Parts: sequence; structure tokens; C-alpha cells
Amino acid sequence: MQDAAQELNLNTRFGRMELAAEHVSEKARAKFFDSRKAWGGAIRVADYELAGLSMKGEGEAETLVKIAWYRANEGDLKVTTLKQKWRDFKGDWKLTEEARIDGEHGLLGDQAPASAADPGQAAPRRTQFPTIRLGSGAALGEAPPPLSPPRSETTIPADPAPAAP
Repeated sequence: MQDAAQELNLNTRFGRMELAAEHVSEKARAKFFDSRKAWGGAIRVADYELAGLSMKGEGEAETLVKIAWYRANEGDLKVTTLKQKWRDFKGDWKLTEEARIDGEHGLLGDQAPASAADPGQAAPRRTQFPTIRLGSGAALGEAPPPLSPPRSETTIPADPAPAAP
């Protein structure tokens, strides 16, 4: 079972979907291909790790797979954990089901839930640290603080001039 899980995830990591599909049950194969249609194009898989394996009875098992990935147009590394369910078909272990259980949305074609503040659109993400201008403390894009008027200083002469008679 562990060998089948390793082969499936290694082949999907390198885009060899036809070889990976040999370890997917007939019923789950269409969903398997559909969930990975962006892999190799818009989504690039950087690495994977088989993070856990547990037997769930005779002929059934589950694996946890952590996948490090990024969108080609963004470059930010994301991590998603998948739970894969496996079944023994007469000595041949096949993937029957998988789902995201933790991490970033988007790896399997799923969308992130909309924010509560604006259900139609996600909040824009800052991609840079704010620029601070020395002396003003204002971030780039903010109006600088108003200049205070110059202080008028009054000077007291050291020796007052004698008054005229």
C-alpha cells in the first residue's frame, strides 16, 4: 500500500498523470484528472511528503500527503494537506477518494471561501512591506503629515539700548 501511495504522489508531482492514474480506482479516475487539470500549467507542484499512513481495517487505508505548490503567476509557496483513502482490490491498492483537510485552497481546483466582510470578493493581499520615509514616519502612498508653521522666536537683547532724552 505504501509503495502505491508513493508512486501515485511521485508521478503526480512530476506531471506523469497517466502513470499515476494506474493507482486510482475506476470510479475515482475522472475526479482525479479533473482536480489536477491545472497542474503543470497554472499550478506548479514543488514537493510532496507522505506525512502519515494508517490502516483502517482489512483492505482499507488512509494517507496524509503534504504538497508544497505555487501558482505560476504568483510565486508564493503554499502548502496543502490531503487525506487520501485507499482500498485493496485483490492485492492491487487503489486511491478511492481524496480531500483537502488543511492548508491553502486551490490545489485541487477548490476555491477559498469568500470573506465575511464582502462575500463577492476576497480582500486584496499586500505583497510588499510599507515604505517608510525618514523624518516623516508616513508610509508610501499616504499623505505626509502637515508641516507645522515655523516657530517665531523672540530674542531679548543682552544690553538694552539707552532711551533717548
